[in-house]
Amino acid sequence: MATPIANIDEAELPRFVAVEGPIGVGKTTLARRLSETFRYPILMEPAAENPFLDRFYREGGRHALPTQLFFLLHRARQLAELGEDDLFHPVLVADFLIQKDRLFAEITLDANELQLYDQIYRSLAINTPTPDLVVYLQAPADVLIERVRRRGIPSEQHITNDYLAALIDAYTRFFHFYDDAPLLIVNAAEIDFVNNLDQDRLTLEHFKTFREEAEQKRFRYFLEVFDPNVDSGIAPEKLGEFINDNIIRALAGVTSPGRPLFLKIV
Repeated sequence: MATPIANIDEAELPRFVAVEGPIGVGKTTLARRLSETFRYPILMEPAAENPFLDRFYREGGRHALPTQLFFLLHRARQLAELGEDDLFHPVLVADFLIQKDRLFAEITLDANELQLYDQIYRSLAINTPTPDLVVYLQAPADVLIERVRRRGIPSEQHITNDYLAALIDAYTRFFHFYDDAPLLIVNAAEIDFVNNLDQDRLTLEHFKTFREEAEQKRFRYFLEVFDPNVDSGIAPEKLGEFINDNIIRALAGVTSPGRPLFLKIV
């Protein structure tokens, strides 16, 4: 169980965070981490429940419309089940924006199917809450396809580079004009949960740059610390002491405006 060292005023946290991005970019993983950190409930895309998705990835075309309608109707039901109070004052993390549903429809449906999709969407009269923060994760198609292949979900192995490239372009256009909520764009090309020391060192350099900029702009953040994910040579009974010592060393020279609001130890 994740336990923050210090409490943070809930009023300072975004109450509704939506994480978005193309397949394989890590939005569900990040949404789960945010949900655990903030102790917020999570609303997730029903990809595993969609009976048409596998056929769409394998054959495309004729399975696109039922695939999109399943997602649309399922998401509409999820939002309806939130209830009116939760809908307008949510404490929630979601790994999708329902507004982006049409983004997929535009690149997979023909003109007649898209017209039918729009008619159904309008008839649903979906009343959606506006996020306090949208996190948009980006990565190039070659990175996404490698991650999709590596995670090994059978239905996704039929996804092509061309489809991912079209999806990335559609996301770029969508968020270029998006102004409904504060938008945080993250280059996730080199952010992955793997045992890679070079990437870990690069992450530390990026964190240093982020921390310095946060201090200059008076932006507050939290810091999440994990046990080493490779053999550190530290005896298990000494690991906690080792981690604490490194936290102290890392933050010892950081002035108060640049320090995290709280630490989460995992």
